[in-house]
Amino acid sequence: MPTENALGPRIAYHRRIARMTQQELADAASIHVGTLRKIERGARGASDAVLESIAAALGVDPSHLLASRDRAEARVHAAMPALSAAIAAYDVPDAGPVRPLPELRADVEEAVTWRLASQYVRIARQMPPLIGELTRAFQLASGGARAETASLLVSALRTADAVAYKYGARDLSARLVDLMRWAAPYAQDQLLDAAVAYVRTETFFAARAHASGLRALEMAADSAPAARDDETRAVRGALHMRAAVIAGRAGRADAADHHLAEARRMGDAVSESIYQGTAFGPDSVRIHEVAVAVSLGGDHAHRAIEVAREWKPPEDLPTERRSGFYIELARAQLWSGLPRDAFESLKVARHIAPQHTRDHPWVREDAATLRRLRRADAESLSNFAEWCHAGE
Repeated sequence: MPTENALGPRIAYHRRIARMTQQELADAASIHVGTLRKIERGARGASDAVLESIAAALGVDPSHLLASRDRAEARVHAAMPALSAAIAAYDVPDAGPVRPLPELRADVEEAVTWRLASQYVRIARQMPPLIGELTRAFQLASGGARAETASLLVSALRTADAVAYKYGARDLSARLVDLMRWAAPYAQDQLLDAAVAYVRTETFFAARAHASGLRALEMAADSAPAARDDETRAVRGALHMRAAVIAGRAGRADAADHHLAEARRMGDAVSESIYQGTAFGPDSVRIHEVAVAVSLGGDHAHRAIEVAREWKPPEDLPTERRSGFYIELARAQLWSGLPRDAFESLKVARHIAPQHTRDHPWVREDAATLRRLRRADAESLSNFAEWCHAGE
């Protein structure tokens, strides 16, 4: 594995993993092969644009190529003011070009794949101008085009919110959610309304207003379209899945079990896929069984461990969901007196989605606890704790 301070070797490493020659990578990234050779041997650096082109060609987030994880975090935070400015001007956007709807749709769909893959550096850099363009498009559109533009805007805002929420910009996240709630009615799509209600739960988690969040989700589930096909079943099921977790945080074991049973019933009736921007299906519900057990507290930890003993999330699930499973499992294992297993789970989560894992508050808390419990243990635990800034 390349060292943390070597961009060139990192690129070469990921190129070899992708089984690409230098010429193939250069062609895919639209740069000259001589430029790539110089970057790989350290003879020159790479601009942000070149770095992102190389990362896109390799199918990884730019953070995997940066010389330091701290630089990745700094890049995300540096993009926050631009994102804040883009949404502040939602009703009076700056003048500028507006591309045709098919091009905007393609960019939003690509951004959604970044969100599902936890590619936060790429999102942070690309979303402010895209949101600005979408707000201009919305102001100019009418009829059916206005409805579709509103839907695209909601998806873009949700993608941006994933970064704001994960990186602790909770006020910005709440503003993004409010803007989603403003734009969604223009799309005239009840399924989109339900998806926004799903995302809005973040604000209740952040405020620890779990009882209020549960009421909001139950109202959204009651208002959602009847479960008549896979799409409507999945959207309703996702609301129940989310409600089960927040019910657990509220200490409502009865409500958590009820909503989990409803989510399981609907999950068993559809194929695992992405519906309205949310992964749902039998595998996602099973992951949430672990989340609910952890939400309910230490006495329920054995339920999470029992699920993990018999099942592991398949690799075709979104990386954030898979890494979240192992983060939740690690907490259950720690509560159950299994610190070694907990550390192994955290390492798996890091391998799946390093950015998501590093910035998850539970990872930092649990790594700090493991470090205290195993003061004289392997150096790898200390390295992990330092990597995720445990104890800070």
